[in-house]
This record gives sequence, C-alpha cells and structure tokens, in this order.
Amino acid sequence: MSQSFSQTQARRNRQQRLWQQKWSLKTKAIVWALSISVLPVVTIGIATYYYGINLITKQIPQVKQESAKSSIQTELALQGQLSLLLTGMGGTAILAGAIATFIANRAISRVSKAAVTSNIIKNKLRPDSEFTKTFIASEDELVMLERNINLFTELLSVLVQQKETEADYSQLLMKITRWVRESFNEEDVLKTTSEEIRKALSIDRVTIFCFNSNTNGTFMAESVAAGLPKMLGVTISDPWFEAGYIEKYQNGCIRAIDDIYQSDLNDGDIELLEQFGVKSNLVAPILKGKQLFGLLIAHQCSRIRFWQQSEIDLFAQIAMQVGFALEYAKLLKQVDTKADKAQVFIEITRSIRQSLNEEDVIKTTVEEVRKILSTDRVLVYSFNANWSGVIIAESVVPAYPKVLRSEIRDPCFGQGYVEKYQSGRVVATNNIYEADLADCHISLLESFAVKANLVAPIIKDEQLFGLLIAHQCSRPRDWQQPEIDLFAQIAMQVGFALDHARLLQRVNAEGVQSQLLADTIGSIRQSLNEEDVLKTTVQEVRKILSTDRVMVYSFNPDWSGTVIAESVVLTYPKVLRAEIQDPCFDEGYVKQYQSGRVLAINNIYEVGLADCHISLLESFGVKANLVAPIIKDEQLFGLLIAHHCSRPRDWQQSEIDLFAQIAIQVGFALDHARLLQRIEAERMRSQLLVDITRSIRQSLNEDDVIKTTVEEVRKALSTDRVLVYSFYANWLGIIIAESVVPGYPKVLRSKIHDSCFTEGYVEKYQSGRVVAINNIYESDLADCHISLLKSFAVKANLVAPIIKDEHLFGLLIAHQCSEPRDWQQSEIDLFAQIAMQVGFTLDHARLLQAYEAAEANG
Repeated sequence: MSQSFSQTQARRNRQQRLWQQKWSLKTKAIVWALSISVLPVVTIGIATYYYGINLITKQIPQVKQESAKSSIQTELALQGQLSLLLTGMGGTAILAGAIATFIANRAISRVSKAAVTSNIIKNKLRPDSEFTKTFIASEDELVMLERNINLFTELLSVLVQQKETEADYSQLLMKITRWVRESFNEEDVLKTTSEEIRKALSIDRVTIFCFNSNTNGTFMAESVAAGLPKMLGVTISDPWFEAGYIEKYQNGCIRAIDDIYQSDLNDGDIELLEQFGVKSNLVAPILKGKQLFGLLIAHQCSRIRFWQQSEIDLFAQIAMQVGFALEYAKLLKQVDTKADKAQVFIEITRSIRQSLNEEDVIKTTVEEVRKILSTDRVLVYSFNANWSGVIIAESVVPAYPKVLRSEIRDPCFGQGYVEKYQSGRVVATNNIYEADLADCHISLLESFAVKANLVAPIIKDEQLFGLLIAHQCSRPRDWQQPEIDLFAQIAMQVGFALDHARLLQRVNAEGVQSQLLADTIGSIRQSLNEEDVLKTTVQEVRKILSTDRVMVYSFNPDWSGTVIAESVVLTYPKVLRAEIQDPCFDEGYVKQYQSGRVLAINNIYEVGLADCHISLLESFGVKANLVAPIIKDEQLFGLLIAHHCSRPRDWQQSEIDLFAQIAIQVGFALDHARLLQRIEAERMRSQLLVDITRSIRQSLNEDDVIKTTVEEVRKALSTDRVLVYSFYANWLGIIIAESVVPGYPKVLRSKIHDSCFTEGYVEKYQSGRVVAINNIYESDLADCHISLLKSFAVKANLVAPIIKDEHLFGLLIAHQCSEPRDWQQSEIDLFAQIAMQVGFTLDHARLLQAYEAAEANG
C-alpha cells in the first residue's frame, strides 16, 4: 500500500512538473509580477474598504440618535469616499500591474533571446539528443537555457576529448608510418603494421589478408590476443564480402561493422567470422602501386565495439602507408637482388676460373650454381657427335635420384634445337606440365623427378659443347628474370673457362713453356680491368720471351691506331701512346688477323716487306718481330706485338704458339674485364640508388626532398647541372630546385614557357617516358627547343617525369654543359628510378605535413 501511495505521489509530482514546464518563462514572470505588485494593493484596498464599512456600521447608530437627516448625509458621504477609495485602489492596482508587466518583459527579453539562440545551436550540434525528445514541448525558456548550458558543457568536454584523441592519433600515425618505413622487406612491413596497430587501438586481432586472385587469398600477417584462434596462414576461397566489393576496395572503400549481427552480412559471412570469434570488424584496402594488394583487418572479439570516426580514419591512413611501404620494399628488393646477383656472379666466376682443368671447372660450376639458385639439382650435359650425350657433372640434394654418368638419347633434340642453343638460346620452364613440351620430353624429365627446369648452352671453341641445366624437383618454380640472366652468364663463363682449361692442359704437356703460359695467364686473369690486363700482359710476355719490346696496338675505326701498352728495355725508344698510321695495313690484313693469323718475322730485311713497312719498323729499332691478333667481343681489337731490336731472331714454334695463346687469353681477359666492370658498375649504381633513396626519404618536407635530390643526383652522375622543373596550369612552369657546378649559369626560379611542350608530351611523360639526348644538335629537337637549351649552355640532357599524387608534378632534368655525353643505359635507369622515388617521397612528405599541421592546429 505504501508502495502504491509512493507511486501515486511520484506520478502527481511528474504531472505537476510537466504542467509547470508547459508555462513559458514570460507567463511565469508576468504572473509573479502581477502577484507582487497588484495583490498587495488590492488586499490593502479591500481591507480598508471593509474596515471603513465596519466603522460606519458601528458609528451610524450613534449618529442617528443625534439627527436622522445629518446621519443619512454622513453615511452617504462616507460611502462615497469608500467607493472613490476603492476605485483609486483599482486604478492603482492596474497601473502597478502594467508597470510590473513592462519591467518583467524587459527583464526577461534577453533571457528569452539567449534561450532561443542556445536552442538553435543545440539543435545544430545534437538534433537527436535526449533533451530534445523529453523537453520538445517545453515553453520555459529558463529551463531550456539551463538544459542547453548543461548539454553544451557535456559537448565541450567531448570535443576536448576528441581533439586530444585526434592529436594522439596524428602522433601515433606518424610513429607507425616511421616504423613501417624502417622495414625494408615485405614481411617486416606486414608484421610491424599488425603488431603496432593492435597495441595502439587496443584491438583483439589485427591481420593482413593478401589476395591470390579475385576470389581467394591468404592471411599473411597477424597479431592476436592470447586465447583467440589464429588466422595466420589460413587461405579463404570465398572472402566474407559479397561480389562487387573487390571494385569498391580497389576504389578505397572502408568498411566498419560495429555488430556483425546487426549488419547486412549474409549467413555465410557471419558463420565465417564466428569461427574466429569476431563480434566487430574494421576493413581497409591496401593498394600496392595502383593494384589491390590485400586488406588490413581489425577484429574485436571480446565485445561489440562502436568504431569511432577518428579510429576509422587512422586505420585507413595506416593502410595507405602500408601500400607505400610495400611498393618501396619491392623496389629495394629489386635493387638489392641486382646487387646481390652481380656479386654472386663475380664470386662464381672467380671460383670457376681458379679451376685449371675441365673436370674441376665443371664440378665447381654445378656445386656453386645449385647453392646460389637453391634448386634441387644442377648438372652439365655434354654432347656426342650424334647429339646424344652424357651427364658429366652433377650436384643434387639427397632426396632425389643421382644421374651422374647417365647416357641420354633425347629423341626430341634435333638439328633445329642445336642451332638455337648454338645461338645462345636459354629456356626457363616453370612447370613441365603447363609448357608445350612433347610427350617424349616430359617422359624423360619425369624419370629425373623434374617439375621445373632451366637450360643454358655451354659454348666451347665456338661450338656447342653441352648444356648447363638446373632442375627443381620438389615443386614447379617461377623462375625470375635475374635468376635466368645469372644462369646464362655463368654458362657463358663456363665455356670461357673450358677454353682456358683446354689451352692450359695442352700447354702443360709441352713442358716449361706450359708453366710459363699458366703463370702468365694467371697473372692476366688476376687483373680485373682493361688497363691492368694490358699492362700485365706486356710485362709478363717480355720476361717470358726475353725480348726487347712487347706492346699492344689498338685499332681505330679507320685502321690507324695507338700503342696503348708497352714494356721495353731502357736502351730502346719508348713508343707508348704513339699514334701510328700504317699505310700498308689494309682490309686484306684485317680479315687475316680477324681469322687468327699469327705473323713471325725473323729478319725484317729478308721477308720481302714493303719499303713503307720496313721504314716504320726501323723507326722503332726493330730487327725481328712477332704479331698475333687480340679478338675482343668477336672483333679485331688490336695486335699483340713482340719486337727484337738488338739483332734478328729465329722465333721457335713453341714461342709462336705460346705468343698466340697469350693473345687469345688477352682477348678473353678483356671480355671478362669489361663484363666485370659492367656488373660492378651496375652493383655500384644499385647501391647508389638505395643510398640516394634513403637520403631523399629522410627529408620530411617537399623543399628538402627536392633540394636533396638535385644535390645527390648531380654527384652520382657527375654531371654539370641537375634541376627540378615544376608545372603550372597550361604546362607553364618554374625551376624550383637546382644544383650546378661553378662556371655555368644558375637558372633557379626561372619561369619557362616551352612552346614545344604540348599535350602529346604531357601524356608521354605521364606514362613514364624518359628522354636521353646525347647531343642536342644531332637529335630531332625543334629549333625552339634547341634555342631554349642553348640559353642554359646545354650540350646533352636527360629528362624523367616526377609523378605526384598520380599526376605529372614536374620533370627531373640533368644537363651536361661541357660537352655532349653518351648516356649509359644504367645511368638512364638509375635516373628514372630516382625520379619515381621523388614522386613517392613527395606524396609521403605532403601527408606528414598535413598531419603535423593538424597536430599544430589542435
């Protein structure tokens, strides 16, 4: 009963409060003003009136006793005065009420306006608030103002908290971005991302899903709280998003689901999420380049989570940074792979060339190549005359059959294949069952348990000696182009080494001269550049032959030439650097020396030489000479020449053979030195790209990025000027950064309107066009363009586009001003890669500046 009374009383109180709330502040103020001003006057007047009536009533009998007529007059006079008093009192009450109402209206007008204004602001800030629902019918401005002020206090607290959260998230994004950028391979990028986001946002699981195709993929990285199922390595054939979401994710769609049971997910999607304990999830796409690489996914498993917009924005920005980092890691991997392969090639070549017989050469080759390629078997297959053959060397892991010494007759190997391999054909088969191999070939490979193979020819004495073959037996293998190139280069080096070994073996059979040749070739082979090869050659040959002069004569295109290396005893003239025009040397001699002709003259006066030739030799003090051709890159490079000056000399056949063999080895050594120099240059440029890229990426704003770029590139290319030209609208532009050597005009801040630059050029540069001009006067440049370049003193230039935010931002330009320049392909590739990195770094710098600005404003 007591409870029923309490409920009834509470209901009455609520009704009373609601009734009170239906009165406006103006009504209440007027009621109170009237109450305070009118009621006292009316009360006093009525009290006076009744007091007067009572007084008259009491005094009338006394007056009647005195005189009836006078009493009536007195009573009428008193009643008239009381009526007049009552009338005055009423007028006074009305006047007091009017004054009170006017004063009350003036007093509450500002309060009413403030209440209305606060209500307008409140409706804009939170139109669906509980206040609106409860007090929508309220007309009390004071109550409304009080409620709104309370609401504003609450909102201000929330806004301050949100601002602090946004500042924390901006700082957090910068930290995570730096951590991700410090990861230089794909695995580290994904692992770092998942771990750091889970810690930062206190999420139960963060995982990265990588697409294999449009309908399946694998979870490649995961950070998960203890006690929850792990998803790492799980492959899903039908992801939990419906058809069409691939395109949405490709376009940057972010998907936040607070409660999987209150979303538009189908039963299959929900069942999949339930397997991993998911209650809420957040998904953002990872774009690598312009392609959808995968998804960054957050799972809340312990409870339902209402994702805040700041969390969603942070998550999306981190996913974007992961894409940038993956693209950068890919580039670094390519650069490091090139550098590693170049170093590997040098090391393997040295190992092979240290082997001085055929058996050691081949055995070393298969062992080293199998280690480098991490493959299951490497073998050398040597051909017989009828194109059957035998496996003469093998390196194989223990789990697979050994085939060393197996004699093989490949029925599919015909004359057509011989010609192709003789011409340098290299075959890479990723899966023998998916290639167009004949059944007989597949059957042969199956007998060796082969799933994938790689084949390159070994050329010995300019003939097809055999094949260098790599087998992958455990599974099919996607052979990478750097692996294929390395394999082909090693096979070529095996051919050279077999030639060397054959020559050395034959010479060893000839006694002391053999050892001399071996020592000489060993000395030459230790020289890793052309200058050292030639210098070592002339010094060693002069000692071996005990002759007065040995020199190397190098041809010009017109068959004149220069003495580029010389070793001579002190008593005879030095001819190093002498330019010689031999009038007797014509096309007939060129063809003979190109074919391997060796000329031995015991006495220049007894062999019928032309007078012009004798005169030339006499100028060098020559009595006898020995000449052998040096073939470099299959072309006649020059002549190895021995001069005997003290007297005529009877050259022995063993000396002639030794001299010819050394000349051949010099050609091989020059080929090898050139190849090593090219590989070393490529390795150095690869390392240079890494160094320059890191220097650029340490710059955290656009100005520093561009300034660092021009300085580093000019040093790297040893060129006269490097600048960055930035476009305005209508493809006008300005030079915003420059590094130039002293002596040439500075063009920084120059505004340029290149009338030759059209929409056609824009599209080409937007598509990645790189232009290398060795000589501006020998190219097909328009006159207006040549005039512009002349004003900058340019003789040669190199231009690559800078793409920022997927649009053409400007051009990275190198100028050679001192002279024309033959730009090498490695320089062009390096320049283009740096320009691409500048674009990526400008994107990063812009993003970081935006975050720092947001943080500063906060």
